[in-house]
Amino acid sequence: MTKTHLLVLGFLSGSALLLGGCSNVKNSLGLEKDAPDEFAVIKRAPLEIPERLILPTPEPGTPRPQETGALAQAEQAVFGAEKKVADSTSSAEDALLQKTGANLANPSIRATVNRETSEMDERNKPVVQKLLKLGGEKQDASATVVDAKKEYERIQKNKQEGKSITDGETPVIEE
Repeated sequence: MTKTHLLVLGFLSGSALLLGGCSNVKNSLGLEKDAPDEFAVIKRAPLEIPERLILPTPEPGTPRPQETGALAQAEQAVFGAEKKVADSTSSAEDALLQKTGANLANPSIRATVNRETSEMDERNKPVVQKLLKLGGEKQDASATVVDAKKEYERIQKNKQEGKSITDGETPVIEE
């Protein structure tokens, strides 16, 4: 090979390397895959049978009536789905709600549960805090401690008298 051939071969291989880095050349030569845009893909709603069983004539270019647009789907994903509340209930639903006592439910149950939970949190403190009085200020005892000896005597007395073992007050040790 001559010097000219080497120069031409070097120039061609160098330009092939430079052009190989370009995405347009790779795409036109079929070296690159065209993957679909995952954000542009939307699900199609399932087909539904119309109530009258007479299909309307299709009109080209009109959107499908059972689908929401991409913008509406995005708004629903970001802001949440709107609640669709039925205007009225059927007689079967009314009967079920009546039998289960759903109409007697306390509307402020969440506030009651939150209040009771906060009271329990104050009583149920870790054992280390109870024993070592950790936590800065002096705190009241968070749980009651049963006096085992007096409790045993109370249960035995109730059994002898024929009473329930739960009758009477449980003896506790004051901290």
